[in-house]
Amino acid sequence: MATNIHSSAVVHPGAEIGEGVTIGPFSVIQDKTVIGEGTTIGAYCQVHAHTTMGRGNHIHSYAYVGGDPQDIKYRGGTTRLTMGDNNIVREFVTLHRGTETGRGETIIGSGCMIMAYAHVAHDCHIGDNVIMANGVMLAGHVDLGHHAVISGMSGVHQFARVGEFGFVGGMSGVSQDVPPFVLAAGVRAQLRGLNLIGLRRGGFSAEAISGLKKAYKLIWRAGKERQEALAEVQETLGAIPEVARLLEFIRSSERGMLCDSGLRNGQNRGE
Repeated sequence: MATNIHSSAVVHPGAEIGEGVTIGPFSVIQDKTVIGEGTTIGAYCQVHAHTTMGRGNHIHSYAYVGGDPQDIKYRGGTTRLTMGDNNIVREFVTLHRGTETGRGETIIGSGCMIMAYAHVAHDCHIGDNVIMANGVMLAGHVDLGHHAVISGMSGVHQFARVGEFGFVGGMSGVSQDVPPFVLAAGVRAQLRGLNLIGLRRGGFSAEAISGLKKAYKLIWRAGKERQEALAEVQETLGAIPEVARLLEFIRSSERGMLCDSGLRNGQNRGE
């Protein structure tokens, strides 16, 4: 595969450019970058130092990849942005490196689509096959699990997590964790039940979906104290792998879970 670098592009001699890479007009590739083979970088893009991306990525025009973190504690130390394979990064997306006082690295998996004007802040970790729609904003230290979907114009608070196959509706503000396999939506987002469409499309078994439905009702809609509900789910449904992953996510939460939209008077908000 032939490499095609436009004559107006500025590519530092210290950049490692793989075979079959295309770099469009007026793009800038800084030192200490690695661009995997078969990757396409459009016009007017910037790829900053200490950025590594795998094979087959498509970085569209005006994207800003691997820039300095927007953190007042950052003092110019060596931090990284690492991206896997076959990601699509659309126009005007900003992807920032980690911080010295944080994880030191922002990670984006493989097979993700990050739509126009979205932002991934410092120290975020994004799994595989994640979709971030137009205008999504991730604050620092956010985790998105595999196959998570964040709909347009939504924002996720720093240190919050969205679990695997989690779905966040459009124009939502996510201040706490969204568990795996669950829907959340609202200006101040609340849980709305299981992501059944995502689970079916993802090929989950009827047993897994049934178990997750029962677990969700026990944890968020039965009016039980959180620890009591988790213990009951563990005893009755814990042998189902997907339920076990749900329980582990909840128990590892530091910010706490979003509450369920169907409950009133603070029921089952205990963390």
